[in-house]
Amino acid sequence: MPNISNQTLIHQFLEESARALPGKCAMVHGKERISYEGLNREANLVARWLMDKGVTPGDRVALMMENCREYLAGYYGVLKTGGVAVPLNPDLKPDGLVPLLARITPKCIISSAKCEKALREIDLPVLSIPLLLIARPRLKWNDVPLTACSFGEITGSGDGSDPDLQINETDLASIIFTSGSTGQPKGVMLSHRNIVANTNSIVRYLELTSSDIQMVVLPFFYVMGKSLLNTHVAVGGTVVINNTFAYPASVVQQMIDEQVTGFSGVPSTYAYLLHRSPLRSVRDRLTSLRYCSQAGGHLASHTKVDLIKALPEHTKLYVMYGATEASARLTYVEPHRLHDKIDSIGIPIPDVNMKVVGGDGEELPQGETGELVAQGPNIMQGYWHDPDSTAKALSIHGYHTGDLGYMDRDGYFFVVGRRDNQLKIGGHRVNPQEIEDALIDTDLVMECAVLGIEDTLAGHRLVAAAVPIEVETTERDILQRCSQTLPRHKLPSEIRFFKALPKNSSGKIDRAACKELMKEN
Repeated sequence: MPNISNQTLIHQFLEESARALPGKCAMVHGKERISYEGLNREANLVARWLMDKGVTPGDRVALMMENCREYLAGYYGVLKTGGVAVPLNPDLKPDGLVPLLARITPKCIISSAKCEKALREIDLPVLSIPLLLIARPRLKWNDVPLTACSFGEITGSGDGSDPDLQINETDLASIIFTSGSTGQPKGVMLSHRNIVANTNSIVRYLELTSSDIQMVVLPFFYVMGKSLLNTHVAVGGTVVINNTFAYPASVVQQMIDEQVTGFSGVPSTYAYLLHRSPLRSVRDRLTSLRYCSQAGGHLASHTKVDLIKALPEHTKLYVMYGATEASARLTYVEPHRLHDKIDSIGIPIPDVNMKVVGGDGEELPQGETGELVAQGPNIMQGYWHDPDSTAKALSIHGYHTGDLGYMDRDGYFFVVGRRDNQLKIGGHRVNPQEIEDALIDTDLVMECAVLGIEDTLAGHRLVAAAVPIEVETTERDILQRCSQTLPRHKLPSEIRFFKALPKNSSGKIDRAACKELMKEN
């Protein structure tokens, strides 16, 4: 297994694995496979092409592509130049893409054929973007005044040795944009030290080794997806890329075929795995599945219990909590404590400290509710060109998560809601998360979002957008079951059914989009 303790730069994880395990399979994508030696060589060729074209340390390079082999080579290649990798959602349309590109002023865009059409609609020279590197291009770029090249042209031959530039661990490595469910997306600035520290901590508590094979259905432009990549490259494991989670049965089958040891997802991932896949019927064939991990938002305790029952008995479930601002991870629940801490977000991961603070920043005692604040080497440098938001999120006390919660006598943390997500209904303060959990507990709803719609009399009225498990389910069925656990003022005045709820780029339910959906229907 590669030695990760001495690595201070992200791309050194790849270089060390290429030295220690040159022939080991680093990535599987459909029928395509590549070894660590081959992947490192391709990343080096990308880095040397970028440097030859004028990319210097600190320059931003945008990565706009779906999960694929070229993404890996591009990401690590950018880091080897001392450049700053800026992953962008490949589904962005020109209207959303242009403001982001104008903010980061990238020297180069690394793209896939999927994104060529959107890029052709943008005047890249006006944005002062001189370089374009495309994986398997379909369009001609001769008529555009910039240097365009394909991966095939630069990775076929050349000097594939490590560039070995002098890069400091405190140098900026990546800018990752938050999903922007409220307001403009913020560019989270993460250094090599931030990401390396978080990678090492995750490797420790998940006990990852070179034998681990990770099924990746989350996009690499999302911080959790990127952490799956970095942790498994660090230990010399294998990532299995599957971009077809819309067909979860095929994903489960590939997990069996590839003898996957780890699967990770957000709440919606597990909702679909439980209710739209053959997981329960094939659980005995998932003989290699060592663990599953969940982050990216609140998962109802009822769903956690169902998931434990549906997974093979030998499979551990790690419930985790984090943020893009923390390079991914802040806390986790140890699997053996999950049953008695089912509603908890867990204990801090190695090298992270968490506390609950009051309005004046004072630390609150056990059991008292306040804001969760975290400290550690994984905490971001700040927000790109946004000093005001940086000052609000970072203080002498640490990173202010915006989540309200408390710590119990065993040192386990609990989230009770967002600081900015409380609703006032007829004089009562209401936490939408509590009602969403009640809806899931009915066993009639797969996923839901409880929203406050403005009302002249009550201030807000509660409405719910929901995806029923069975098409025959009615609003009355759900409300009858909810009324057994919720007081009258917490019952939604209306429940509307949808085939699926809109998600933001990180896979979380997009509440703003749900509100618009409710207005349209």
